[in-house]
Amino acid sequence: MKTLSIREVRSALSRLDDIVAQEGEIVVTRRGRPLARILPARSRTKIPSRAALRRALPKMKVPSEALIRQDRDAR
Repeated sequence: MKTLSIREVRSALSRLDDIVAQEGEIVVTRRGRPLARILPARSRTKIPSRAALRRALPKMKVPSEALIRQDRDAR
C-alpha cells in the first residue's frame, strides 16, 4: 500500500497504472487525512474447462443415443 497526496497523484497520473500494478493499493490523502483508495480492478475468473467437467461426471451405463432412441420409439 502506497500513500500519495492529491498533488502527487496529479503529477503521477500518467504513471498511475504502473504504481497500482506494483503497490496493489494507493491511498490518496489531503492534508494528511485519507481521502480515497485506488485499487486494481478485479480480474475475471477463469472459466473452467468443459473437458474437466466431462471427466468429473460419472460414465453412463447405457449410451445416450440408445436412451434417445427408446424415448422416441415410446412416443
